[in-house]
Amino acid sequence: MFARTVFIASIVMFTAHASAAPAINTLTNASFFASRTDTAINGYDTVAYFTQMKPVKGSDSFVFEWKDAKWRFSNQGNLDLFRGNPGKYAPQYGGYCAYGVANGNLVKVDPEQFTVQDGKLYLNYDADIQQEWKKDVQGFNRLADSKFPALIAK
Repeated sequence: MFARTVFIASIVMFTAHASAAPAINTLTNASFFASRTDTAINGYDTVAYFTQMKPVKGSDSFVFEWKDAKWRFSNQGNLDLFRGNPGKYAPQYGGYCAYGVANGNLVKVDPEQFTVQDGKLYLNYDADIQQEWKKDVQGFNRLADSKFPALIAK
């Protein structure tokens, strides 16, 4: 319950200061008070979630710009895979927390809290929120699917 309260408080703080939201989440996970960078998934390699089934930090040596964000990769092969089909490897809901989007909010994520399901990558705010989201993944995703376009259009 505490995690949900913290989550809701962070949503209120972020949305109160937000204007137009970028399609790709570039909120940093460095502190409770999120700030923007130019990098997706806090610099984690989005392809590694699929190929290694774990979070792997990307490198400044392997960077690709897509949808106004820099995507970092751990090796040239992963960069090439992403370049060939970014939509296949990019996280759902622009990399914002799937649970947050389902609840009508765009919030930062912890790149360590991920799920690859049905060939799609989902990220969550933290481990407690991920457990809430996992209670009804399909239901939350239906909600998020319907809400995400309007959230980034604000």
